[in-house]
Amino acid sequence: MALTPEDFHARALAAADADGRLTVGRMTEWDVSPFEREGLRVSPLRPPELPEPERHGEDPADCRSCRRRDDGIWRDEHWRLGRLGGVGVPLALMLHTRDHHDLADLPDERAAEHGVLLTHLARHVEALPGVARAHVARWGDGSAHLHTWVFARPEGQRQLLGSWLVVWDDLLPPYPEDVGQADAERVADALVASYGGARTA
Repeated sequence: MALTPEDFHARALAAADADGRLTVGRMTEWDVSPFEREGLRVSPLRPPELPEPERHGEDPADCRSCRRRDDGIWRDEHWRLGRLGGVGVPLALMLHTRDHHDLADLPDERAAEHGVLLTHLARHVEALPGVARAHVARWGDGSAHLHTWVFARPEGQRQLLGSWLVVWDDLLPPYPEDVGQADAERVADALVASYGGARTA
């Protein structure tokens, strides 16, 4: 049986110092870490917040993603694809359902499409010049509307491998807007050819 929120917090706090700070994690020892261990501090561990506050869009009437169901660079009847500007990596895309769903309540037919679409997107992103890998992520803590991230890791930048990529993305200077937009359009065109739907921007 899983630990209660209170037990989880107490167990973690038992490993922390007097200020409630855990030790700097093992991930900072990885050679791809953007941080050096010396001088790096962990934020104090806060107690659980129960009940958790609602995420944005728990009520579909207030959901920004629902209001933007026709936005993006590509869409079909059930899905839309957008590009995020101002990122440090070559390309960051976000796949949304057009109707209000989250991952846990996604109908099986949409779930099957989700997997196929992400596979097509990974192929097309990895086919871009200067891109080595497409990383796919879903967190879901900020919004109740399903949105899946696709990040392009730049070729040769081995320090940007793996799960640290999203942290590096925040640290890097913004990628050239015109290049990112052109690459997003190439991905959208390739998606139309391989999967269907239509370019919308």
